[in-house]
Amino acid sequence: MSIPEPTAALEPTDPVEALLDRDHAHTAELLDRADADAAAAEAESGLRIRLIDDIDEHAAVRALIEEVWRTGERNPPVTADMLSAIRTAGGYVSGAFDAQGLAAACFGFFGAPAERRLHSHITGALPRTRGTGVGRALKLHQRAWALRQGADTITWTFDPLIRRNAHFNLGKLGADIGEYLPDLYGTMDDAINRDDITDRMLARWRLTSPEVAAAAAGSPVVRTIADVPDAEVLLTASADGRPLVRDTDAATVLVAVPADIESMREGAAATSAAWRLAIRHTLGALLADGATVRGFDRAGWYIVDRSAVDRTEEP
Repeated sequence: MSIPEPTAALEPTDPVEALLDRDHAHTAELLDRADADAAAAEAESGLRIRLIDDIDEHAAVRALIEEVWRTGERNPPVTADMLSAIRTAGGYVSGAFDAQGLAAACFGFFGAPAERRLHSHITGALPRTRGTGVGRALKLHQRAWALRQGADTITWTFDPLIRRNAHFNLGKLGADIGEYLPDLYGTMDDAINRDDITDRMLARWRLTSPEVAAAAAGSPVVRTIADVPDAEVLLTASADGRPLVRDTDAATVLVAVPADIESMREGAAATSAAWRLAIRHTLGALLADGATVRGFDRAGWYIVDRSAVDRTEEP
């Protein structure tokens, strides 16, 4: 009986190079600029940001996220062992530290290799960091890190009804919108999302785009309704605060969101639920049909271009 020849040993590969081919390398200038932008944002925040690899610090991240989302220990959004697994697999876990210790954290994992995409699942910060800019600093740290792994894009989800998140993602960071995801997480048992439908929008951060580079350098391209004088209102608030859909044939439409949906959930649950469905049936439907969100006016308007949408009615 013949003995088969031994299989040639595979050359050891760097785990990042195994994920991303060698020909896909960002320029040194881009990487250095991203590092500098991240360092500037970190310095401005007054916090120290770094990757977290230690299981004890992963436990601290879990505790912080429990506190921010008010879930309690029995229903944590993430566990320490899962964070350790994410880092071991080459994912991203970071923390921002002040004199009192861990004050904010962020983690994410890679999508399919061909996508060259990091998905950022959760970013949370304690109330004491308000006004420091730590959210932007964490995202720029994440961007610089992801670029050095060869990634092109970072995605994350956010509630389309929360104004400050829309302004932060589209205005301050220069992200665009990938898609509308109805009831993405199902029923959630935390104090923020309890009893609400978990519709989300997918933010898509194209790390090398001119818009993102400008935002990272502190000069974001901010779009307002003044930039679209021909736009017409599709969704607005009625006199009693409930959503009101208007008929319009305009190519660019404005979709409103309430000033404070979180307070509305607690004080006017029926009105809040009506807004959730109104956003789904207007903004969600537009995105599903191929419309594009061009920006978010801080006064509470999504600017939506539907010129590419076929609005011909069937006979």
